[in-house]
Amino acid sequence: MSSIVFENVSRVFQRNGEDLLTLDGISLDIHDKEFVAVVGPSGCGKTTCLRMAAGLEFPSSGAVSVAGKEVKRPGPERAVVFQQFALFPWKTVWENIDFGLRSKGLAQGERRDIIEKYLRLMNLTGCETAYPHQLSGGMQQRVAIARAYALNPGVLLMDEPFGALDAQTRVVMQEELVRLARLSPRTVMFITHAVEESVYLADRVVIMTSRPGRVKEIIDIKPVREAHHWDQYNKIEDVMDLESFVHLRTHIWKSLREEHAGREH
Repeated sequence: MSSIVFENVSRVFQRNGEDLLTLDGISLDIHDKEFVAVVGPSGCGKTTCLRMAAGLEFPSSGAVSVAGKEVKRPGPERAVVFQQFALFPWKTVWENIDFGLRSKGLAQGERRDIIEKYLRLMNLTGCETAYPHQLSGGMQQRVAIARAYALNPGVLLMDEPFGALDAQTRVVMQEELVRLARLSPRTVMFITHAVEESVYLADRVVIMTSRPGRVKEIIDIKPVREAHHWDQYNKIEDVMDLESFVHLRTHIWKSLREEHAGREH
């Protein structure tokens, strides 16, 4: 069971010799194979939460655990996809995906089967011998996501993975990720600034307050998605036209606007 649990987590940074409280008392459970998006104003600590789940940063107080074990360091059961694609520029698409599988000591035949599976799922067949600089941004991010899924992690941590993409490519990648999440579900923590993206992708959306970041509200998306059959639509624009989608998007926008307004006064 690959759940992520934040237990009363706070994080203090030092700035100009003074303590800066960035996160304050975050308590959150992300259940096994649940897709949770986190939205909030800039500087509220969204990415800090993800980095703590990844074992790249640590709480000043409280604890973060994955699969019932407190996070002390990065681990193979947690894969991270960043906004910047983080591919090895000197390796081909195939070699980039193969790198982590080699590190796990898998046999060549098993590695081949896994790589071919995720090349096919991410529509990368035919790009096996290409180098990252020969691919568009969207194609590079497909490779990064394929590499993460190929490792078969229980937890997938995604920090604004589509933030560097143009609008049209971003929509295509959102549709691809929804399809992949249904075919090969993982426990996903997804950080984004895009409200529409969070509603379209997630089972639940966590809204954070302005700094110091706290959990303001958690919106249950999955029951609405299932009740109104969003998954019967292949294109995001068809889902975004639905009254149920518009209602959820508007609710989240209003909640975030309250935080921006409060910060300005």
